[in-house]
Amino acid sequence: MTRDDWRDIFGHDEPYPEQEDGIDAAVSVARQSGFLSLEGACGTGKTMLALTAGIHLTRDPDSDYERVVVLTSVKQQLRQFETDLQTLNENLPADYDPVTAMTLVGKADVCPYNIESRAGIDDANVYDRCEGLRDRTRGLTDETTAGSLAGRARSQQVGLADSGSDATAQFMEVLGEPTPYPPDTVETDGGVEYCPFYAQYLDDLPEEGDPAEAVPFDFTDEGLIERDDLVRLSASHGTCPHSMMGAILGHAEVVIGNYYHAFDPTTVGSFTGALLDDSTFVVCDEAHMLEPRVRDLVSERVGDATLRDAESELARVLQPLTLDGQRGERTTAGLSEARDLIRAELEESDVSVDELATLREFIRDLREEIADRIESHLDAEHRGWRADPTDLPDEEIPLRDPEQPGVDAITEWAESEGYTDAVWSRAETVGAVVGRILDEAEDEDARRAAPGTGRVLGAWYRNDHTDHFREIELERSYADADATNGWRGVYNAALAVHNCVPGDAIAERLGDFGGGVLMSATLAPLDVFEEVSGLADLESDGRPVEQREYELAFPEENRASFAVDVPKFTHDNRGYPPATASVDAGAESENDTRRIYANALREVAQSPGNVLVGMPSYAEAEWAAGVLDSLNKEVLIDESSGDDATERLKAEFFRGDGKVLVTSLRGTLTEGVDYRGDRLAAAVVCGVPIVNTASPRTRAVRTAYDREFGDGFETALTVPAVRKARQAIGRVIRGPEEVGVRVLLDARYARDSWDSVRAYLGPEREEFQPVSPDMLPFGLEQFWGE
Repeated sequence: MTRDDWRDIFGHDEPYPEQEDGIDAAVSVARQSGFLSLEGACGTGKTMLALTAGIHLTRDPDSDYERVVVLTSVKQQLRQFETDLQTLNENLPADYDPVTAMTLVGKADVCPYNIESRAGIDDANVYDRCEGLRDRTRGLTDETTAGSLAGRARSQQVGLADSGSDATAQFMEVLGEPTPYPPDTVETDGGVEYCPFYAQYLDDLPEEGDPAEAVPFDFTDEGLIERDDLVRLSASHGTCPHSMMGAILGHAEVVIGNYYHAFDPTTVGSFTGALLDDSTFVVCDEAHMLEPRVRDLVSERVGDATLRDAESELARVLQPLTLDGQRGERTTAGLSEARDLIRAELEESDVSVDELATLREFIRDLREEIADRIESHLDAEHRGWRADPTDLPDEEIPLRDPEQPGVDAITEWAESEGYTDAVWSRAETVGAVVGRILDEAEDEDARRAAPGTGRVLGAWYRNDHTDHFREIELERSYADADATNGWRGVYNAALAVHNCVPGDAIAERLGDFGGGVLMSATLAPLDVFEEVSGLADLESDGRPVEQREYELAFPEENRASFAVDVPKFTHDNRGYPPATASVDAGAESENDTRRIYANALREVAQSPGNVLVGMPSYAEAEWAAGVLDSLNKEVLIDESSGDDATERLKAEFFRGDGKVLVTSLRGTLTEGVDYRGDRLAAAVVCGVPIVNTASPRTRAVRTAYDREFGDGFETALTVPAVRKARQAIGRVIRGPEEVGVRVLLDARYARDSWDSVRAYLGPEREEFQPVSPDMLPFGLEQFWGE
């Protein structure tokens, strides 16, 4: 392979012109340790483009790149990368080695006991049980070898099979593959439960050297190692699939994961940190979601229930140090052993008993202060809530003026109560020690609350009061609502410290990589994206950044795109949905706006086939569904619900005759969903889906963006909202033979006014013809007639 000849590994006969240009640009800028920001419409072939560029660089002997890491926030896109990798491998020249690739998954997806519902392990407890079993397995190797532990499990299985019982039933099978172990976990003669799969891994693990030496099967010829393959190969050899994933990680040419694998500090520290260096070519897919997802990952929160559990854990550690033990010899002996364990851990970690006691008191008082603030807020905003708290909405209680940076009320309260900086700054260390003590002292497999609580309290203390915003979050708990328990019966309350400007965190992580591609179908305006994602900062530090924008390449005659000049779909114009609107002087004009939108929605919804309607909220989606109910067409309404309900709704939409699906643009049905073929004939978006600007958190983010970028409303609110709209209408045309209509309802899409958003519509902005509401029916009729 020559230095710049990537065509041998390209997965198809010939690249599209956009792919050829994009691959060349990505390779060129990556050789300079830079990044390509790329907007490419559906059909551009962005996945193959990025994979080809990255794999070409990893196989170039003159390049320092050793692997490609793909990050995406959408499961469907993850599957697309897997599909394109298989295509690429199938079409490699005969003398080329296959590209070794792996998708990162969680313990719940690969644990043999969880998959087969054995050993009391399920999705709810698999992480805690796994860590407990691993800890005990490692602990047992102080007394015996890991090989002996695995051998004991194998012999128990054999013994059961030889005892005359049904031999088949004694083998544990995982995804149809037999393992060498009995169906449940194993115990030592002393009754200590351990995991034989993990014991076998420890036995195979070299004392020094490459962990891949512990892999008992050849993974270099596997190409893409999918989840089921990883589980079957590992379990059949009696070793831990999750540990195998970690062992193979450093040798895979392509690793596919989620954003949290690179940006969540906890995940990076425990698992994927070795991938984050300048020998890695990174691909950030669906990059329009990078900023909001990372903002959430680098923000911190701790719930009221977690604070309660942390206080209890501190009490359990303190108790043996304060009891006198005068309750019998056995009790005295047990206390003495517990004291010795606790004192040894405290001495080793340089944590004092006074620090334990102070942190416990602090957390207790903090919970009381939070409760007082919640009750005061509810008394002021929702009179009578104590009689029936079940109707309370989600709430945010700001702890400072969102638009005036300053010290928050909780920090001021703590200082007034005599809790010094030392309490905050040492909380993380003290919490970690408590977690280690309880893990060793208690048999129960449990996720400890004290370490996480200490981490959040430490972050609360360290983070500034300018780019970070602190508040109390109240989230409704509909499943377990209990009006008899006051606000705690209906709310999950949490202290939260939000990182308003995550660009620095994104830039810091991207700077760890050697270079790469950040891409999406809705990334424009690219200059704004580069500002808020930190790419502009990297460029100013000497890391080059290139831009590419590629339009929809499918035949224009197959689609009609309208920007309808109707009154802005804002609260001032439309008011509340009629079911909740009050009758006042403005009701007539509000009804006029809604009447205009209702007529336009009916026109689009009568398109032949399935129609998707995107509204700014679920409340507005309910209104729109009511407006369309009179059509001679089934109307489905999406509600804020779990994944299973959403999947059932989607399947119903795709089945049978044409229907209308009404949803919120903040839901999951307008991004990353496959509407290929005849699954969707039209999509219409009502308004510019800007988030609630009255929310304290939103106001804090906007203020921080005003200070950082000059126009917070544009960068923090308007541009992300238009991307949501573009994602929704982008569901319609997914292939060269597909036909459909795309409609944006709102004057801001149609006019070049002071608040116009036409400039944010990307490379296709000129396709969206501004039309009056009266002309929309004629345009639709003409298109479908042709």
